[in-house]
Amino acid sequence: MNTNDLDYAKTLKEEERYDFFLDVVAQEREIWILVNDQQEFLKIASDDSGDEVLPVWPHEALALDYSKASVQPLVAKSISLPDFFMKWVAGLEGDNLSVGVFPGPEDDVWVMTPAELKSDLQDAISSAF
Repeated sequence: MNTNDLDYAKTLKEEERYDFFLDVVAQEREIWILVNDQQEFLKIASDDSGDEVLPVWPHEALALDYSKASVQPLVAKSISLPDFFMKWVAGLEGDNLSVGVFPGPEDDVWVMTPAELKSDLQDAISSAF
């Protein structure tokens, strides 16, 4: 992903960012999260319910760009799709956490259950080939 792609991705509206996320992750086979120095992952509040969600990004640079606004130091961490499907989905659901896909500059974010994201990613992977 080059600088033009990253700049373009940051201008997309919420639904367009979601589609972009699915396309990139289907190709790259990894999801990016942010973690602090204790390896605790970042959680943000959902605008819809106020519940905490795990924000995810399609690329390291986009996650790091989002982290610039944080008061605590954060680093981007990659999660492979097999790990996300086999471990993270069940863990997030067990903790009653939703997923916030590719938060935007105004913290607008597409919120869904981990199982819904898994299903959409599997569909995106199937249609990519």
